[in-house]
Amino acid sequence: MADLSFGKIIALAGADAVNPCALAVLVLILIMVATISSKKREVLKAGFAFSLAVFIFYFFYGLILVGFFKTLTLALASFRIYVYKAFAVFAVILGLLNIRDSIWYKPGGFMTEMPLSLRPKMKRLVKNVKSPKGAFFIGIFVTLFLLPCTIGPYIVASGILSAVDFVRVALWLLLYNLIFISPMVLITLIIFFGFTTIEKVGYWKDKNIRYLHLIAGLILFLVGIAMLFGII
Repeated sequence: MADLSFGKIIALAGADAVNPCALAVLVLILIMVATISSKKREVLKAGFAFSLAVFIFYFFYGLILVGFFKTLTLALASFRIYVYKAFAVFAVILGLLNIRDSIWYKPGGFMTEMPLSLRPKMKRLVKNVKSPKGAFFIGIFVTLFLLPCTIGPYIVASGILSAVDFVRVALWLLLYNLIFISPMVLITLIIFFGFTTIEKVGYWKDKNIRYLHLIAGLILFLVGIAMLFGII
């Protein structure tokens, strides 16, 4: 398999980070906490608690994925280069799906957004958030609902990471997930310091959802093409 490069993981994590799914759930959780407590500190804690839950459990999901792909590549050792190319093609397809959503947007896009069938269940879970502690525990369950729309880039990254040893895998996954949750942390801080409101963040996300898909799509498409042609 091609050598691991810093750029691949950073680009894939960046594409995952701008996915509107996780941002939408964060906004819902912050709204729930804000309706219960007017204290900004509670909103700050809830945002951090949710982000921490996503970080921890996505890290473990990554370990599971990498372990699976390690087993797969060992079983198909003689076809390792083709497995790598398959991940590249998958990245290209994900990119095209996101670009499609940026042009012909429809909520619940396959592999790009949370399926419409899961959204009512997720909202019922979020409505149970009453505190920062609740935001953490609900965040654990919500990660399962986020997987359909965020797992794509993570699958590609995990496939690439399956070629390295466990210690390096752990470090790469820590970096990947720090990048993944960075928009959630940033939004929480911006709201806490009064630069904007929760409602305005939600409005901005809805207004710019096509651009978020476009950014993610272009990153994934270019990473996939670069992997296919051995540029990275």
